[in-house]
Amino acid sequence: MLTPESKKRILVLGIGNILWADEGFGVRVVEEFHRRYTIDDNVSILDGGTQGLYLVSFLEQADCLIVFDAIDYGLSPGKLMLVRNDEVPKFTAAKKLSLHQTGFQEVLSAADLLDRCPRELALIGCQPLDLERWGGPLTAPVRFQIAPAIELACKLLAQWGSPAKLRASPLPTSEGLLGNNIDHVNYERARPI
Repeated sequence: MLTPESKKRILVLGIGNILWADEGFGVRVVEEFHRRYTIDDNVSILDGGTQGLYLVSFLEQADCLIVFDAIDYGLSPGKLMLVRNDEVPKFTAAKKLSLHQTGFQEVLSAADLLDRCPRELALIGCQPLDLERWGGPLTAPVRFQIAPAIELACKLLAQWGSPAKLRASPLPTSEGLLGNNIDHVNYERARPI
């Protein structure tokens, strides 16, 4: 059993742009994960959005990294894929969907150059259906993968010695990860799903 001092520092990161339909998958997954689960003190949850190289400082502090993102694997829409360790950089550049993906590959490279890249990497990617609708919501095939993506992350956290615990009831919107009415519920309230 790991003592609190020896527990791995883990970062759970969602990246993407919520303004471009399925491109917001990673952000919506970390948002829902935060609403439904509690985590140990050695685990951090971050909406990385499209911050690119600004994320390097967060990676430098992590021993293990879980990233949620929309990735074009060339699969059927909504298909989830878990990629680990050395395979992660290859898939963050699989097919450029947006500016943040190139940025995230650069983030990994910068952290690696500084010899501060997390030792263990896991990318939980979802094949998007729609990346063209400005302001559009997640499509059904992608939205339905939020819970399975969280389940994969929970398995990884347990393997790394820091299992997530289901909350008795989800956090209210007011205590969510995102504010300013850009959380999933408020953002999509007036939009067709």
